[in-house]
Amino acid sequence: MPTDLESVLQRQRGASRDPSPATAAIRKDRLRRAIDLLVTNEAALTAAMAEDFGVRAREQSQLYDLVASIQTLRHALKHVDRWMKPERRPVDLALRLFGATAWIEYQPKGVVGLLSPWNFPIYLTFTPLAGVLAAGNRVMIKPSEHTPATSEALKKAFEAGFDLEEAAVVTGGADMAAAFSALPFDHIIFTGSTAVGRHVMRAAADNLVPLTLELGGKSPVIVGTNPDHALMADRIVTGKLLNAGQICLAPDYLLVPQAQEERIVADLVASANTLYPNLATNADYAAVLGDRNRDRLGRYVEEARQRGARVTEVGTRSNDGRLPFTILQDCPPDAAVMTDEIFGPVLPVVSYRSLDEAIAFVNARPRPLGLYFFGRDDQETRAVLSRTVSGGVTLNDVVFHVTVEELPFGGVGDSGFGVYHGAEGFREFSNARSIFRQSRFDVAKIAGLRPPYGAKLRKFIAKGLKA
Repeated sequence: MPTDLESVLQRQRGASRDPSPATAAIRKDRLRRAIDLLVTNEAALTAAMAEDFGVRAREQSQLYDLVASIQTLRHALKHVDRWMKPERRPVDLALRLFGATAWIEYQPKGVVGLLSPWNFPIYLTFTPLAGVLAAGNRVMIKPSEHTPATSEALKKAFEAGFDLEEAAVVTGGADMAAAFSALPFDHIIFTGSTAVGRHVMRAAADNLVPLTLELGGKSPVIVGTNPDHALMADRIVTGKLLNAGQICLAPDYLLVPQAQEERIVADLVASANTLYPNLATNADYAAVLGDRNRDRLGRYVEEARQRGARVTEVGTRSNDGRLPFTILQDCPPDAAVMTDEIFGPVLPVVSYRSLDEAIAFVNARPRPLGLYFFGRDDQETRAVLSRTVSGGVTLNDVVFHVTVEELPFGGVGDSGFGVYHGAEGFREFSNARSIFRQSRFDVAKIAGLRPPYGAKLRKFIAKGLKA
């Protein structure tokens, strides 16, 4: 199978060696075909996601995987002409006076390898793909083996909508993913866990392949001293229980004022019962994918319970993989649920006595992909923004910064590096080529920069060395 991968890569690389055919018209045609692919195959892709998850609302797959992907592609389609324009850059005054100029042209990198995850298998394929195609690249896609029906549906859709030399989908298990990561692409984008991201980075290092890694992590919610309680609870629960918490940006734990802890927990329970009545049988609530993930979440809760945590459950575990919304209080800080990315409907609540204490709690841990603050105090908001570091921030809601197409999306530290979305995503997958046009005058000779060195050069050096 690696031979087949290499064959596809060589065909795409051969087609990409001359970047001049990657005109705006061709890029926009590929973006339109990607949109058409999603529209045409909506029923097949939605059914495949339902098959893979066991329980997943059709509306969730339509909205968050298909419609959201189409919006991103349309945004790229609308702006790609502007993104492609050369950017003038200033040059030194002396050179400018003689007529020298400088600019940047963005050209395709070549062939991009795209490894997408299982939790939003369409959205997390097509959102980075928008930047990849807008930048004029060819692409090889390796979707997750944990959603095999969706991966096969994607493969068929791309085979019908794109030539192999433009875009190709390869399917298979962990061995295929490892072989894929080891290919000498011109760029790799990987979305997934930090542990797997390290393996991808090691494999890419052998070929000096540049990377974009979106790795998730533990995204905290800090609750200020005067939030809008009812609104806050609805927004946290919506973000936490969407896709049963299987979101890289899902709120991973709450930091709440000590005096408000019990009220906030009660608000969360009430909100969950309102949004998802009869949760275990609610058609809008997704199953946790796979026995392995369900067992892992069960171990988190049981360990915390045995170590003294208070456990509040909304709903019950069903036979089809739907798990209760579980709130944990008084968790030991070194419990697995407080150190591992949860990726499920379990939410620890940690109380704090001062905002300084909450900020210190966040800063003592790896940098998160997202950070959320609820509060109406401008000084508290500014303190959180200025004294913490994260990939992105949503204020008075959760997750939503990822939906703003002109905001670059990515992590920092353990939550990844590199960005996509909007103009920054276009640049991420482009080679920013610096171009300088020298004056027709012999500036070096005029300035005395060529040997034999003399007084003019020594005067220039002395001026440059002044403090």
